[in-house]
Amino acid sequence: MRHLYRALTVLGSYRAQRVMGIATLAGLAATVVIGLFVVPPDATQGDVQRLMYMHVPVAWVTFLAFGVVFIASVGYLKTGRMQWDRVAAASAEIGVLCCALTIVLGSLWGRPVWGTWWTWDPRLTTTAVLLLIYVGYLSLRKVADSPARRAKWAAVVGVVGFIDVPIVHESVVWWRSLHQQATVLRLGAPTIAGSMLATLLLAFVTFSLAYGYLMAVRLRVGRLEDRSAVPVSSLSAPRARRPRRADVPASVPAPASVPADIPTSVASDSHA
Repeated sequence: MRHLYRALTVLGSYRAQRVMGIATLAGLAATVVIGLFVVPPDATQGDVQRLMYMHVPVAWVTFLAFGVVFIASVGYLKTGRMQWDRVAAASAEIGVLCCALTIVLGSLWGRPVWGTWWTWDPRLTTTAVLLLIYVGYLSLRKVADSPARRAKWAAVVGVVGFIDVPIVHESVVWWRSLHQQATVLRLGAPTIAGSMLATLLLAFVTFSLAYGYLMAVRLRVGRLEDRSAVPVSSLSAPRARRPRRADVPASVPAPASVPADIPTSVASDSHA
């Protein structure tokens, strides 16, 4: 876990962000060109199958992001360091975005193939549950009234909620499903043509770089937010300034002093 945080810190540098941004844009352009114009269409599904080069890598980044949430949550519960909480929060935001995009792209793919935008298929249902879990995770972070309590509650949800990730992946194996089974992330050799597999692997690398870029930017923003946030309790109250002699109003007369040539007994008798 220490190596993971160190790697994310290195990726947070401006130079690393710039390199990852350029590599991501180049990879996206190559994936779009190859996926649309070079790789042949599927023999059964036709051109709609080309959505695979977006849908599957985005689903992979969803698993990756929630996996990082799990590791960072364990790291926080073990060490209590707020850096782990910051990593978990940033990765959860990206994971929720990618999970929602996975469902949208799956619906666009399923409409011409299945004849419907949505069905309560085991893969789709468990993915929707996964999205709700981590939307709740982000909502929980807004409810807690202290950073320590927020981090602890979120870490528990981040650990428990990850249980749904392997359920989503294995749902097509455990239950009868309209969704096709895994073709790459499976035991044994991939069941996909070589050119399609190469394009899909390129998309995997590209979207993984995009995840790293977004994580680096979000962590950098998080550090800036932490530096700019000054707790009210840390502000010390201004000390009371002792009045100087020059601050005494001029209208207040100075006390009269007894002349030095008058005896002390006479001065006391006069007061009597």
